[in-house]
Formats: sequence, C-alpha cells, structure tokens
Amino acid sequence: MSGSTVARRYAKALFELASEQGLVSETEEQLKAIAETFRGNAEFRSFLTFPNIDAAKKIEAVQAIFGNSVSPVVLNTVKLLIERGRQGELPAVLEAYIKVAGEALGRAEAHVVSAKPLTDSEKEQLVATFGSLLGKTVRLNETVDPSLLGGLTVRIGDTLYDGSLRGKLERLEKTLQTSAN
Repeated sequence: MSGSTVARRYAKALFELASEQGLVSETEEQLKAIAETFRGNAEFRSFLTFPNIDAAKKIEAVQAIFGNSVSPVVLNTVKLLIERGRQGELPAVLEAYIKVAGEALGRAEAHVVSAKPLTDSEKEQLVATFGSLLGKTVRLNETVDPSLLGGLTVRIGDTLYDGSLRGKLERLEKTLQTSAN
C-alpha cells in the first residue's frame, strides 16, 4: 500500500473523530505542530524513525513532549502511527488531513509563490478571486522566490495558475521555437 494511501486513511479517520468532537481546526493545528517538529528537528526525527528503538519508548517520548498540548485524538493517532512503524508518514498524514478537512468544510489551500512579499490587500484580492472561482474558502500559504522575476504562481490542489514573469517568458520562448521550426 502506498504511503499516500496510508496517510489518507489515517487522515480520514482522524478527521471523523475530530469532527465528532467539534475539534477539526484544533486537530489540524496540533497535528501541524507535531509534524513540524518531526520535519524540523533532525534528532527527533531520527529518534522516531530509528528501527532499534522500541515503539513504547518512542510513544513515551511523544507523550512527554506533546501530551499536555494536544488532544487525546491527535496523541492516539501519533501513537498508532508509531506502533505500526509508520511514524515517517506523519507529514503526509498532516497534508492529507488538510485536504480531507478542506474538502469537507469547503476550504482550499492555495500555495502562492511570488517574487516579492504580498501586501495585505493583494492577499485579500487573491483570496476573493480564487474563492469565487472555486466556490470555496481559500487559505493562502505564501512563499517568496525572487527567481520568478515578477508576478506569482498559485497552486491549488493539482492545478497551477502561473502568472509569473518567468513563466510568461518560458511560454513565449516555446512559442517562438515552435514557430521557427
């Protein structure tokens, strides 16, 4: 079974439990905190993924670190991942949870890459434009990449909206090459 399928199953189960308790967004934030610690702390990640360390010790460490700051639903999900040797799937479970929650709540994640930081009014305009286009509430995740030269790209799900100067130049170059041949 592929990792993304596994992550989606855990995410769906976690969403159902969080939904029953009315803790959908809190669960997302708590899972995000654990996943970011997993991604950002090499020692923590190595500890959790090292095969010679007993699962009980890993669970004990996770409980000591996050036990008071996350709900039992999130903690039990992480414990289950560890018990089944799937702790490496934690970031994928978070991504899948965000998608599952977004689908159920009519929300979309927009990953915006711009050449320079966006102003608040530009962010509001993007949210309004893509919100009306998709018929969903849009949340922006912004990244600055000066190599775009100008403009921006927006990725929502599997769709990329490329309004960057770099993208326009690349499309123009392809058009010119095609017409020259």
